[in-house]
Amino acid sequence: MTNADGKRPIVAVLYREALPPGLDEIAELAEVRLTKADGLAKAMDGADVLYQWHSFSPALRENWAAASSLKWVHVTAAGVSQLLFDELIHSDVVYTNSRGVLSRAIAEFTLGFVLDIAKDSQGSFKLQQQQRWQHRVTRKIQGQRALVVGTGSIGQEIASLFRAVGLRVSGAGRSSRPGDEYFEEIYSSKDLALVVGDFDYIVLAAPLTDDTKGLVDADVLSAMKPTAHLLNVGRGELVRTDSLVDALRSGSIAGAALDVVHPEPLPAEHPLWGMDNVILTPHMSGDTEGYLDDLGKLFVENLWRFSRDEPLQNVVDKRLGFVPAS
Repeated sequence: MTNADGKRPIVAVLYREALPPGLDEIAELAEVRLTKADGLAKAMDGADVLYQWHSFSPALRENWAAASSLKWVHVTAAGVSQLLFDELIHSDVVYTNSRGVLSRAIAEFTLGFVLDIAKDSQGSFKLQQQQRWQHRVTRKIQGQRALVVGTGSIGQEIASLFRAVGLRVSGAGRSSRPGDEYFEEIYSSKDLALVVGDFDYIVLAAPLTDDTKGLVDADVLSAMKPTAHLLNVGRGELVRTDSLVDALRSGSIAGAALDVVHPEPLPAEHPLWGMDNVILTPHMSGDTEGYLDDLGKLFVENLWRFSRDEPLQNVVDKRLGFVPAS
């Protein structure tokens, strides 16, 4: 397959251990150069495309001087803020991510958190381990309110599932605007401390940017209802961890369910490990059976478009750090 210049594009594939699926399909469209981080500079010499299968590698930044011929970089992650740097941002290189591929899986995981909390599954498991038959009353989720911070692909999927089980869902994004098919209302994330007190679940699904780093701080946490829970399936740095620990210890909020934390992985001695009102999972909310194949299919589809000089899917606004809503 040739591109607009009549030549087959050259694709450098950056991997860490396992190779990506779909290499045969990629090879039908382009010349493929497989490389680990230590060989990236050589692999990028004359390459048109970087397929960053090792999604969070800093190798591109470290070898940027060798990327003079690059036209397009694709990364197999949705959140890309930590991968962007000034030279890339200000270049003409098109940058795409894997937005949407894992959104449904993350939404299902988030709904699982809500059900776990409301039905006290953790408490039931502990009683089972103690062989205690202890009847309890649990919480009904129908009619409760959730605020989803981040109104993109992941936030929309979360809202859809939440609404299907009877939760009332509002959103928070870069700016306030009227509600839509997913959210009753959409607030500005800058006003979180003013609005979180109305909600039972605060769900973080926003990309990490300069504007969202540390978004949930002591002021936001203290404004939450003491019966409310914080759920984070976005990025750990959206939350001031020390402030969260203080809020959990004091009973300022009822609990938290965290698929992402900061720092990550969480150190063995960190207080979050031992808290009865915290659920921790190791950054796995989007990782379902077959997800690697799904990530690979997106790149192949975009490479097909690239080879025909057609618009690519999931083009990141490099200054914003995410794919803008269409």
